[in-house]
Amino acid sequence: MGKIIAVANQKGGVGKTTSAINLAASLAALEYKTLLVDADPQANATSGIGYDPGDISKSIYECMVDGVNIDDIIVHSNIDYLDLVPSHIDLVGAEVEMINLPNREEKMREVLRAVADRYDYVIIDCSPSLGLITVNALTAANSVIIPVQCEYFALEGLGKLLNTIKIIQSRLNPQLEIEGILLTMYDVRLRLSNQVVEEVKLHFQQMVFDTIIPRNVKLSESPSFGLPAIMHDADSKGAISYLNLAREIAEKNAVLAK
Repeated sequence: MGKIIAVANQKGGVGKTTSAINLAASLAALEYKTLLVDADPQANATSGIGYDPGDISKSIYECMVDGVNIDDIIVHSNIDYLDLVPSHIDLVGAEVEMINLPNREEKMREVLRAVADRYDYVIIDCSPSLGLITVNALTAANSVIIPVQCEYFALEGLGKLLNTIKIIQSRLNPQLEIEGILLTMYDVRLRLSNQVVEEVKLHFQQMVFDTIIPRNVKLSESPSFGLPAIMHDADSKGAISYLNLAREIAEKNAVLAK
């Protein structure tokens, strides 16, 4: 059974989708069979892998609401070992349509269970909210990565997210763990960035990944080419950082599996 990892933070602009895309691509580059699930109605992970969301007729939405077979919507990326479950704007309506469904928080778990054993890793890009779709993702996941930007309001809202995770652990998914807190948008020149790193490590200690993601032009521009950074410029600091993150996660999980 593949490990399902949600990438979640209800705060926008923290590098969540960038992290989901580039982690998935980096795991694939290390030859782990990886499935990237775009669970955000903005469909940025879909376009970031090179697909036009406007051309997507079926998405994770149809699987969760209408019972469409996930095999009918998985698409292959132009990266070996990396597949995609795309999203489109209709996912916005899923939360409303799912309100009266039985076991509404478990729809994504049911969908992903059918394919998880074919992959080493399933990475879910969550929407920047704590709505029903994100709750579904956290209920389906084995663990969660929390991206936190190295900026002034870094810890704002983090308590709320951790509280939501505790509620999901107690009511819906007792096995859910925090894979790690990922520091993003780090600028070595800024004293503030270094203060945030120190503060987050002081608060959360072992929960913080060793890998820190820097601010990087190639990371920022690669989505406009429909490519992960590792395909856009494999030698860029951003691409190397996500490859290091993928190695860190793979090594950690290999140790735990022993």
